[in-house]
Amino acid sequence: MNRQSVKVVVAGGFGTGKTTLVASVSEIPPLTTEEVLTQASVGVDDVTGIEDKTNTTVALDFGRITISPDVVLYLFGTPGQDRFWFMWDELAQGAVGAIVLVDTRRLGTSFPAVDFFERRGIPFVVAVNRFFGECLYSQEEIRAALELDPSVPFLWVDARDKASSKQALITLVRHAMARMPVS
Repeated sequence: MNRQSVKVVVAGGFGTGKTTLVASVSEIPPLTTEEVLTQASVGVDDVTGIEDKTNTTVALDFGRITISPDVVLYLFGTPGQDRFWFMWDELAQGAVGAIVLVDTRRLGTSFPAVDFFERRGIPFVVAVNRFFGECLYSQEEIRAALELDPSVPFLWVDARDKASSKQALITLVRHAMARMPVS
């Protein structure tokens, strides 16, 4: 059997749920590079709105999901803090697309991720992580705030839920395939 590997990036700001999404959908125990937040991060990492956060990704998260007998998705979660953004170029290299996770409590942390994929022409979807159920903002309000092109797919997710995370991946793969040139 000749399997095809497809690379997908899960990106977003600090504390948006990237590690959680990768873990919820991976068919293998995910590789994580989680470390405890220490006093050294005080004044460096903005934890406004996520004061209870105790761990952070310092390199990447990695997971795998088989979507058919001949196609496997490899998931690469990015670190969210500004000080680790230098890794994004490496993690995004060769990716078919990205899921940009958004936390509306900290919407400003989403702008760099959206800009990153727009500038590189990498297909992406925006997935608003509903941490606590409902969201105070409508899809239209969030799209306007992020200045999203109408062609960018938008969906609501719960990164803890496998079915929800899987739907985000399906939406991304369909979007990326629709943008591929016809040969």
